[in-house]
This record gives sequence, C-alpha cells and structure tokens, in this order.
Amino acid sequence: MSKKSRKPANQICANKKARHEYFIEETFEAGLVLQGWEVKAIRSGKMTITEAYVIFRNGEAFLFGSHIQPLLSSSTHVDPDSIRTRKLLLNRREIEKLFGSVNQKGYSCVPLSCYWKNSLVKCQIGLALGKKQHDKRKTLKDRDWERDKQRGFKQNLD
Repeated sequence: MSKKSRKPANQICANKKARHEYFIEETFEAGLVLQGWEVKAIRSGKMTITEAYVIFRNGEAFLFGSHIQPLLSSSTHVDPDSIRTRKLLLNRREIEKLFGSVNQKGYSCVPLSCYWKNSLVKCQIGLALGKKQHDKRKTLKDRDWERDKQRGFKQNLD
C-alpha cells in the first residue's frame, strides 16, 4: 500500500459508506460477469459502487446500481450501458443463505469493495443490518477515541 492512495494495489473501488450505514454481519466473495469494454474501463479505474446493492431474481444474485464509466476509445459496434445490472457468481448455498436472510430476517445485501484476484474481478458483498442514528454517532465517537488514544501513545513514546 502506498501512502498517497491508502488502498491495496489490487483494489478497484470501495464502498466506505456501507460500513457507516450498516452493521456487517458476514462477508462473501463473488465473481462479476462483465463485458469486454467494462474490463478495460475498470483497469483504468472508472468503477464506483457507492449507490449499489444486491438483488435476487430467479435464484440468482445481481449487482444493481454499480456504475462503470465507458472509455472514450471504446469500440463503435458496442453500445455501452454504464449502469446495467451485472450478474454475481456465487455458490448455490451462499445464494440461498443470503436470500433467506434478506427475505426473512430483514437484512440487506450490499457490496463492500471490488478488487482484482489474479486476472478476475471479484466483489466482496456483505450481509448487513441497518444502523440507527444513535449507532452511527456511537461508531464515530469510538473511532475518534481510538484515534486520540493512538496519538497519545505516540506522543508518550517520543
């Protein structure tokens, strides 16, 4: 990790807002079904998942609302749709577990990050439970306290 970017070398994009808005109960790794122009655009860093979420249809999982901005130099015979629904590749047991939790227990399924694994694009999705306003404030307070505590230790060591 470099100091300037503060993200791993294989990370494409992250949904920082998801950890603020939700309690993440469990995470899953899913593959993404992409078209050729999308892979080129992702390699140049044109993907965002901040507004995205996972939906289930006909026993399959789909990433809805992710945005991949097409490159200007994309092919002329391809009509790029930047916000199309992309299929997620998960095992049958994982899909059934996620689907059951979302439908019965009131959980949500949100993408947390997208990253490269070898030459494949993977999406880390989380089974999430929504936070109330007071929970969000408590999380911010705890994070500030941890940061101040670390600063205090650092000053005492110097």
